[in-house]
Amino acid sequence: MTALDWFKSSYSSNEGPDCVEVAIAHATSATVHVRDSKDKRGGSQLTFAGAAWSEFVGHARRSA
Repeated sequence: MTALDWFKSSYSSNEGPDCVEVAIAHATSATVHVRDSKDKRGGSQLTFAGAAWSEFVGHARRSA
């Protein structure tokens, strides 16, 4: 697996320890990886198919 290019969620603050990071693996049909930034090295990651992630983000926008 190639290294992922992680970026911080726009809803995460720079002032607190709580942060979500996301990386998109285009080589694997836009698989989306999500992790807690406090536990970067050995922590757990969630992985979503691109379509499932899009559906989740759409729902989150409508619920906000």
